[in-house]
Amino acid sequence: MASRVDANWARLVRATLKREQLRSAGQGHERTPSGIAGAVPPSLEKATNIDAILQAADEIQSENPNVARILCEQAYSMAQNLDPNSDGRGVLQFKTGLMSVIKQKLAKKGGAQIDRNRDAQLLWDFYQRYKSRYRVDDIQKEEQKWLESGTFTANLGESLEMRKVIATLRALVEVMEELSKDAHPDGVGRHIIEELRRIKRSDATLSAELTPYNIVPLEAPSLTNAIRVFPEVKGAISAIRYTEQFPRLPADFEISGQRDADLFDLLEYVFGFQKDNVRNQRENVVLTVANAQTRLGIPVEADPKIDEKAINEVFLKVLSNYIKWCKYLRIRLAWNSLEAINRDRKLFLVSLYYLIWGEAANVRFLPECICYIFHHMAKELDAILDHGEANRAASCVTESGSVSFLEQIILPIYKTLKAEAARNNNGKAAHSEWRNYDDFNEYFWSSPCFKLGWPMKKNSPFLRKPPIKGKRTGKSTFVEHRTYLHLYRSFHRLWIFLALMFQALTIIAFNGKLNKDTFKLILSIGPTFTIMNFIESCLDVLLMFGAYTSARGMAISRLVIRFFWCGLSSVFVTYVYMKVLQERNDRNSNEFYFRIYILVVGVYAALRLVFALLLKVPACHALSEMSDQPFFQFFKWIYQERYYVGRGLFEGMSDYCRYVAFWLVIFICKFTFAYFLQIKPLVKPTIIIRDLPQLNYSWHDLISKNNNNALTVVSLWAPVVAIYLMDIHIWYTLLSAIVGGVKGARSRLGEIRSIEMVHKRFESFPEAFVKNLVSPQTNRMPFNRESSQVSQDMNKTYAALFSPFWNEIIKSLREEDYISNREMDLLCIPSNTGSLRLVQWPLFLLSSKILLAIDLALDCKDTQADLWNRICRDEYMAYAVRECYFSIEKILYSLVDGEGRLWVERIFREINNSISEGSLVITLSLKKLPVVLSRFTALTGLLIRNNPELARGAAKSVYDLYEVVTHELLSSDLREQLDTWNILARARNEGRLFSTIKWPEDPEIKEQVKRLHLLLTVKDSAANVPKNLEARRRLEFFTNSLFMDMPSAKPVSEMMPFSVFTPYYSETVLYSSSELRVENEDGISVIFYLQKIFPDEWENFLERIGRDEVTKDTELQDSSSDYLELRFWASYRGQTLARTVRGMMYYRRALMLQSYLERRSLGDTYSQTDFPTTQGFEFSRESRAQADLKFTYVVSCQIYGQQKQKKAPEAADIALLLQRNEALRVAFIHIEESGATEGKISKEFYSKLVKADIHGKDQEIYSVKLPGDPKLGEGKPENQNHAIIFTRGEAVQTIDMNQDNYLEEAMKMRNLLEEFHSNHGLRPPTILGVREHVFTGSVSSLAWFMSNQETSFVTLGQRVLASPLKVRMHYGHPDVFDRIFHVTRGGISKASRVINISEDIYAGFNSTLRQGNITHHEYIQVGKGRDVGLNQIALFEGKVAGGNGEQVLSRDIYRLGQLFDFFRMLSFFFTTVGYYVCTMMTVLTVYIFLYGRVYLAFSGLDEAISKQAKMSGNVALDAALNAQFLVQIGIFTAVPMIMGFILELGLLKAVFSFITMQLQLCSVFFTFSLGTRTHYFGRTILHGGAKYRATGRGFVVRHIKFADNYRLYSRSHFIKAFEVALLLIVYIAYGYTDGGAVSFVLLTMSSWFLVISWLFAPYIFNPSGFEWQKTVEDFDDWTSWLMYKGGVGVKGENSWESWWDEEQAHIQTFRGRILETILSLRFLVFQYGIVYKLHLTGTDTSLAIYGFSWVVLVGIGMIFKVFTYSPKRSSNFQLLMRFTQGVTSIVLVAAIALVVIFTNLSIADLFACILAYIPTGWTILCLAIAWRKIFWKLGLWDSVREFARMYDAGMGMLIFTPIAVLSWFPFISTFQSRLLFNQAFSRGLEISLILAGNKPNVEKSV
Repeated sequence: MASRVDANWARLVRATLKREQLRSAGQGHERTPSGIAGAVPPSLEKATNIDAILQAADEIQSENPNVARILCEQAYSMAQNLDPNSDGRGVLQFKTGLMSVIKQKLAKKGGAQIDRNRDAQLLWDFYQRYKSRYRVDDIQKEEQKWLESGTFTANLGESLEMRKVIATLRALVEVMEELSKDAHPDGVGRHIIEELRRIKRSDATLSAELTPYNIVPLEAPSLTNAIRVFPEVKGAISAIRYTEQFPRLPADFEISGQRDADLFDLLEYVFGFQKDNVRNQRENVVLTVANAQTRLGIPVEADPKIDEKAINEVFLKVLSNYIKWCKYLRIRLAWNSLEAINRDRKLFLVSLYYLIWGEAANVRFLPECICYIFHHMAKELDAILDHGEANRAASCVTESGSVSFLEQIILPIYKTLKAEAARNNNGKAAHSEWRNYDDFNEYFWSSPCFKLGWPMKKNSPFLRKPPIKGKRTGKSTFVEHRTYLHLYRSFHRLWIFLALMFQALTIIAFNGKLNKDTFKLILSIGPTFTIMNFIESCLDVLLMFGAYTSARGMAISRLVIRFFWCGLSSVFVTYVYMKVLQERNDRNSNEFYFRIYILVVGVYAALRLVFALLLKVPACHALSEMSDQPFFQFFKWIYQERYYVGRGLFEGMSDYCRYVAFWLVIFICKFTFAYFLQIKPLVKPTIIIRDLPQLNYSWHDLISKNNNNALTVVSLWAPVVAIYLMDIHIWYTLLSAIVGGVKGARSRLGEIRSIEMVHKRFESFPEAFVKNLVSPQTNRMPFNRESSQVSQDMNKTYAALFSPFWNEIIKSLREEDYISNREMDLLCIPSNTGSLRLVQWPLFLLSSKILLAIDLALDCKDTQADLWNRICRDEYMAYAVRECYFSIEKILYSLVDGEGRLWVERIFREINNSISEGSLVITLSLKKLPVVLSRFTALTGLLIRNNPELARGAAKSVYDLYEVVTHELLSSDLREQLDTWNILARARNEGRLFSTIKWPEDPEIKEQVKRLHLLLTVKDSAANVPKNLEARRRLEFFTNSLFMDMPSAKPVSEMMPFSVFTPYYSETVLYSSSELRVENEDGISVIFYLQKIFPDEWENFLERIGRDEVTKDTELQDSSSDYLELRFWASYRGQTLARTVRGMMYYRRALMLQSYLERRSLGDTYSQTDFPTTQGFEFSRESRAQADLKFTYVVSCQIYGQQKQKKAPEAADIALLLQRNEALRVAFIHIEESGATEGKISKEFYSKLVKADIHGKDQEIYSVKLPGDPKLGEGKPENQNHAIIFTRGEAVQTIDMNQDNYLEEAMKMRNLLEEFHSNHGLRPPTILGVREHVFTGSVSSLAWFMSNQETSFVTLGQRVLASPLKVRMHYGHPDVFDRIFHVTRGGISKASRVINISEDIYAGFNSTLRQGNITHHEYIQVGKGRDVGLNQIALFEGKVAGGNGEQVLSRDIYRLGQLFDFFRMLSFFFTTVGYYVCTMMTVLTVYIFLYGRVYLAFSGLDEAISKQAKMSGNVALDAALNAQFLVQIGIFTAVPMIMGFILELGLLKAVFSFITMQLQLCSVFFTFSLGTRTHYFGRTILHGGAKYRATGRGFVVRHIKFADNYRLYSRSHFIKAFEVALLLIVYIAYGYTDGGAVSFVLLTMSSWFLVISWLFAPYIFNPSGFEWQKTVEDFDDWTSWLMYKGGVGVKGENSWESWWDEEQAHIQTFRGRILETILSLRFLVFQYGIVYKLHLTGTDTSLAIYGFSWVVLVGIGMIFKVFTYSPKRSSNFQLLMRFTQGVTSIVLVAAIALVVIFTNLSIADLFACILAYIPTGWTILCLAIAWRKIFWKLGLWDSVREFARMYDAGMGMLIFTPIAVLSWFPFISTFQSRLLFNQAFSRGLEISLILAGNKPNVEKSV
């Protein structure tokens, strides 16, 4: 049995290995065949070099199978020794597989006996031969010379091949060492031992080349990496080297690698930092210092030294937050003064800070905690450095006597953080119940933090672990209570301002004119102001509940003082004003109180104004900072709380004036509109209603009857007030669109917006490119001297500098398959470095110009000057003619010699003379030009074949050309002169003339021949080159950006270094073959979809891989390399990690190109006649090293380790990306499980960084142990935080994994980074905003809407936010952060659970609060993918809206709202949470208006008032409704979009695009989005529940089932739409207007539009939404879902009951239940109003009628209970139950019939009752859900569930019925497809085929 198992296993292994080899064959640079080496378990791989030994066996298998067998046996022996019982995961399978491989190798010996005693000898002999073949000893000698000289020799072996050789040698040495133990000591054993000694003594190569390193090989020198040769790197390494002044390290301290001791070794020994943390930060500091030095100048001396200024710059920047912290707390720094510490101490302190930060894990989110730790450790270090011997730091010594920073310092803090995080109940607990990261950090914002002591006291309040339940530890300075009141508290100045202005305008409107009495009334704003201020102070007191026990005493004192001050002042001012009003009524008063009131209010206002000026106005701010008077400081403190963050939030005076002017314009517009169109028209109607006599109410009125019709007045004013509060956002939108458009035009955006403009302005591109994007170092590039002397034209110089960059851009477009080979040839520009005396332009500008010029010449009947003038009208035709002429001369001159060359010289001399004399038309017979060119075209056609065997034919062509030119082209006089020319005649007669030619060998001549041939033969116009729209867009934007303002480019060696950082979880990396080919229900596969959507790119792809254009994707499976390319081609068109990585690696490619052309020499010299060619730049070691010095790309793949363990396809794909991109680094969390203790498996967490090694396998670079699971907060920021320690440079660009980049944009990165050193106001920038291009908007209308909306925000919107408003934050990616600024201040995002769900924007908040400056730049763009289906868009908008709901509660919003000056606060509010508040107010306005009209209808007042006052059509209400409608349909949202269209597309295209969007129902989409944002924003503030919603980033052109849409939108849209519809129906049924139905329609049109949009948008925008077959399938699916019973483990997508339970999950708290109860009671108004409108009740308005309606409702409920009684419970009396139900049915029908017959109840009354009871039933249902436990205990829960099911069934049927009816008509489906996919139709795509699928077109094979 066992033997059979072994045999099966062996067979399986053989098959696997064979498949592995087949898969790897033909992949070129992809993963090499790894065999069994790829399956080494992690437990073995970590402890041994088994993997390397097996890899070496694979390498030498074909060369010497016997040696390969020896290596495999040794690997098996090592595995057996390490894990004899095979306990580790996968060890048994590995050992079995390895044994099978060994058996295969033995079997190949043919059964011959193997003498294992000779293994050592065989291995030794092979080792000697291997070393000799690859010249290893010579390489070692070269290496020694290199190390001694410090110059880099570029001729040393190719890096990959040499490293593979070294890896194999290293494996051989290790196995030899093991075998030598058993070898004879006098034989081969002695040789091996001697070799081992020699290697250990002198051989650095074997270890150095394979020592893992990240960027700089600090552990050992590397032959393949030139980075250590750079002087700045040498100087930085020298700067950290250990000196005699440092304390002596113990003799037993081990220095890792082959390097000298440095200061990091001392820090490691003293504080117990982890080795890999030390290695990581050593490289970080070396690179930081080296790059700081390059900006000051690169050292030129033999022993480079770092300038003191560079070290000072690094020191001050890294420790700037610590210095500010000490200054704020008024404590001494860890050093006396900057001058008192030398450069070594500065480097020690910088290194210490980085080491603390690098190992701090989650504590990195607490920047001031790190300052505290650094402060004490720096003092410890200072004491240690003053001693001769190095001592351990007392704070880091463990109980065992060892030293560990992680265990002693970080772990206690982490445990407390973890315990607090556990209290949040996975985000469901209230924020006030637990301390988040901010609470912990703010503990260190006050001097009492030093009570924590050092080492930190374990029993301190800071480290106290909270109980899981029970009393909590108090918050710090802020409590995030879940309430809308935060909106008032944070932005109370806005609400007070709006209230005061409304009050003043209303008083003026009611009084009609301004006089003293009116002025006294206007002064009532005084009490209003003080009372509203008092309310804010009350909220301060209330909302701090939960922090009183732990907050600072000063903060609590301020709250109390402000509370009493505001309370007393409001009472006093109100009292005095009441006296003023009494005086106003007394005509004989001396106005004493009026004067007191004026004095009090004047003084109070003056004080507020003075403090506002001193604290908010930039010009006065310096005065407040200078004043140290306690009295002044006290009032300043009362006026504005002092935090560590948020100090100095003011801008320069010019910026301040700009945004003040912006808001003043808005205020003028808003208040003018409000006064004349909102308030004033309502004055007269209000007075009339108030003064109306007693009105008859048609219901039992409780309020208005005896209060001057108060509710009527409220219903009239309420919608106007609601619009007044939110229409300021409309004015902001309008003005920002105008300002943004003007600023965009000024920055020259949209100057080049078509390919025609690119053609016309191409001549100016080289100069613009050189001035902006080429560094001065490149400008010194050598050129051909002959050319420079003859030309004297700077245009040629510019073109020569421009051409290599442009050609690389075109090459990248070809690699991406946007253009074809032919288009690439036409678009490329010649090098322009040859001797040709003119600028050579790309052929796409010159194509067919020669032929057109010949036509002009043939038609010429005038002089030479006239002909030339006609040619010059097209400047590129003139260029083409001149180039053709000079090229023909140069080519002919190079081909012939002797008499032939004399003829060429004579001909061109004669032509040049005739040109100068103006007699060309006489000298030449222009009619013969076509014949001449045909002969020359024949010649070039032969020459471009590059086959010297065709030389005879070419000579014949030259002779034919001679005959035509001499005897047909030239005039008769010249012809005779040439025919009688003796030299020529003799050569012709002897047959020597043109008998042979010199075949072109010169690359310049070859290039000219090829180009001239194309110039003469390309006949079609190149006006449509390139054809691809994306290629056009990219070239248009790039060329446009050349003329925009940007900083000049520094040389690569001097530019600011940067990193790119991408967080990744489990999204698609690379589409697998199955993902590409699997078909959905319509028969559509991803590859089929892509072929139809991108047909031109598919053809270009096939051309690139050498396939015919008719090749099918299935045929590519024959070649593994082609199929891999297919996978990448498809992935590059989706939102995949592969696309992002390719895009970001363009940065490295651009830097290598720029560095290569700058010719930074390292030991080599370049010829002064070298062409600036880019050939081979990617293989230049210097360029690669320079790029690595400046650029790092880290992808944080959080669960990559787990994916590898599970062998997930994502892990293999990430490994493939690592192999294809040598500079790519992947960081991930590694989890190691150890033995169970007390029944629990203990886990250790590591943050690891890997790259691909020489064999394509992951090579671990760093492994930093973490204190525990890093995910305590939100996943994405925690993922970023663990990996940010591996980034490098001074800037970091945050990139999401749905983004893309382009080579041409990457070339501008160094310009962008210079913005950090540019003037952008008072402070240097800390975040650079970058423009985005949304690349997903090209197919469906929804994608287009979303793309346009997003584009307008990321361009025009952010342009205005950055300037003039100065409130741009960080809205996701691809912003560029000042890395050092942010990592020393908490990182690039915040991570507290739920509150920081929108983690990105908090980086902007944090940066602004910490005196950062955020700018926006539009000359560079990055691609970004967006959601393309309605469901995806809704989930995304829900996520963002929920995040904004959480922001309302946050301390960041509160502080910015409080600390910004008034105008900047307005900008901040309306561009962050205020946008969602106004969105919600828009929807609330509809409700307020309709409930007001329904109140008037039910009460009967609308008819009564209209008849008595004749005021049915008042102007104000119309104005209010119109404004609400315009806001609702999103017209104002579209204004910035329209402005963006005009700016970047032109007016006509903008108008066309906007009309097209309207025809495609974009207003329906925007109205639907309005509901999405309102629902999620409102629910988040009320109940919480914000969460990350995975939207999916696939291609969405598939039908969404009805049930799916119902589940997603039922609660957010459908219910609200039905409520609005119900209000409208009631209003139409019972309301009154003079105009009848038309007036109703006009008044309610916008509301009906909202109802239709909310109900049917998911189906209008659903592909195949009205196809009959789909509709039938949807109905079946929906009914089965509705009726399916839920249960444990049943998901909501499968069962209505499970979904219904999930929908109630947000109601968690008692407060939430109360709020739900209050909100639900509004539905009772329907029943209350309708019962009094029945014919049955007549004119009776007693309450008894309403009471009786409840009796009827209870009866209906009992009947419902009878019919829905559970069959399970009635199983024992089923017959009785059925009888009861039958009798009840009969009685019910009879009762209704009798009531109708014998009473006034009409059929209309029956429908009215249904209309009344449906909302009441919904109220009962909502109350039951809110108070679920009570209904459960009463045994009513099952009935409630069935009741709810009935409601959902009814709502579903009401929505489904119109869809089903429309589905009957086939043209509806066709119309919908056109509506959804107009963009695709306009591109001629087969969308109908995509929607229908391709199954019907495939014949089934029998």
